[in-house]
Amino acid sequence: SPWLVGGILMVMLVAAGIIAMRPLPKGHKYYLRALGAIIVGGIFTLGLVIFGVLRPSPWFDAQVVIPLAGMVFANSMNAVSIAAERFHGEQNNGASFAQARAMAYRAALIPTANSLFAVGLVSLPGMMTGQILSGVDPLIATRYQMLVMLMILGSAGISVGAYLARSDQP
Repeated sequence: SPWLVGGILMVMLVAAGIIAMRPLPKGHKYYLRALGAIIVGGIFTLGLVIFGVLRPSPWFDAQVVIPLAGMVFANSMNAVSIAAERFHGEQNNGASFAQARAMAYRAALIPTANSLFAVGLVSLPGMMTGQILSGVDPLIATRYQMLVMLMILGSAGISVGAYLARSDQP
């Protein structure tokens, strides 16, 4: 059911927003901003992959949508969490809004960029390894892994950009 899959995705998003704000002081006012950023980056990327690349039938196939959503939302959550912690830490240390934002954006994408550079050279991700061990052509497994890595990088970058695009600053 599309409603059941949508409900599961909403629970995942709410949890991701809560977890993303854990490094900040309790009661921090930016929970909705983090949730919105994860929704913007996560749903856009998930929609692009589901409707533009994979095209499962039906489009709400839980076997496809939920695992992909888990990867996208979790990586967006981690990137927003790092960005929020770094941004607010830099501002507390006297950095300007622009300096804090630039530092936070770079810091938030370091883990994702490192993973992207290391695939195939330093590490063989579990999904690709599992596919190869199950008999899938290594070139197909590599294409899926490229899709996953670019999906993760895109969702993290968009989510962090959305979190740091604050309209209440000059």
